[in-house]
Amino acid sequence: MPLTLRCAVAAALLAASAPHALAQPAPCGGDFAAWLDGVRAEARAAGVSDKAIAAGLDGVQVDQKVLQLDRGQSVFQQTFLQFAGRMAAPPRLPKAIKVLGEKRAMFDEIEQKYGVPGEVIVAFWGLETDFGANIGKFDTRNALATLSHDCRRPDFFRPQLIGALKIVDRGDLQPTEMRGAWAGELGQTQMMPVDYLRSGVDADGDGRVDLMKSVPDALNSAAKYVADLGWRRGEPWVQEVTLPADMPWQEADFDVKHPVSQWRQWGVKARTGDLAPDDAPAALLLPMGRKGPGFLAYRNFDVYRTWNQSYIYSLTAAYLATRIAGAPQVSEGAAPVKPLSPDELRELQKQFVKAGLLPEDEVDGKLGVDTRKATRKAQLKLGQPADGYPNIELLQAMTSGG
Repeated sequence: MPLTLRCAVAAALLAASAPHALAQPAPCGGDFAAWLDGVRAEARAAGVSDKAIAAGLDGVQVDQKVLQLDRGQSVFQQTFLQFAGRMAAPPRLPKAIKVLGEKRAMFDEIEQKYGVPGEVIVAFWGLETDFGANIGKFDTRNALATLSHDCRRPDFFRPQLIGALKIVDRGDLQPTEMRGAWAGELGQTQMMPVDYLRSGVDADGDGRVDLMKSVPDALNSAAKYVADLGWRRGEPWVQEVTLPADMPWQEADFDVKHPVSQWRQWGVKARTGDLAPDDAPAALLLPMGRKGPGFLAYRNFDVYRTWNQSYIYSLTAAYLATRIAGAPQVSEGAAPVKPLSPDELRELQKQFVKAGLLPEDEVDGKLGVDTRKATRKAQLKLGQPADGYPNIELLQAMTSGG
């Protein structure tokens, strides 16, 4: 979608959701000072006090570093084994197990209240901030204003900016305390302001929700957020599996779910233990294709995808939680997998565009969900195993005309 059209669509969506005429935001981009005036009007119409608006927005400015980070997220250029091998390994893994043991009483109480196992919360806590040690140093107000004013995703970030002002107005945090990740996440489990407001819990009883310094607040809030996203008490999330050579590989997709009984019929087996009950719906995930590791993703894995839409991050978080719960280290798969370089992937994406399988603005050299889906369609068309993972054979076939 062209940039100007994307901005116009975002502005229209925001205007449609505005509760009052004064709250209709100006189009994204343009003069920053004038744009901020529109934010002030919207916040006032949403019930935020003038005092909180002034405290939250006076002196706010565009942060170019935030824009650079938003454009170049390197996680999309790492394989699952590379990312998980770094993020779900020592020293994080043994520390997570230790922390879970030390705070077992709190985590048991949290699970009883929200239905979310301690392993799941500890994994998020460790991945997001190394158990509260690195909550981030970016000025949250600048980060959210920058991303709201930018034309890429204003429809997501502008409500977050208003949410940050509401957090100030509610008395949970002072503006100077709002320092976190470059994308505006706050606290020890990195919650966006809208989620902070909706799922934040004052677990320590001090009269405010402090996800920055209060461990009880942070962990209970993370559990409530996960529960609010639809976590199903007592059900698994992911499980590593072994696969037969004659799998119908096109069935391996986030959005294709079959009962476990069907996966059993196709020869899918648990690497350790047993699979979930036969009637449990599950998707087969092949983050590195049919030659790499494979996982069955159960209904609770949908929560991971909502927490973070990155395939590699969400699967790593789920995998880390299973490791904390006692699962073995992931296998490397049936054979070494050589990923395409960013330049090779960009060339393949261009071929997908020519074939009508991918929008032109998705040509970025990053392996996202849309590129995986385009890969599967191209593999099916060419008669290759349709596992959704791009490789040199597919690139050669596409560039040679199939």
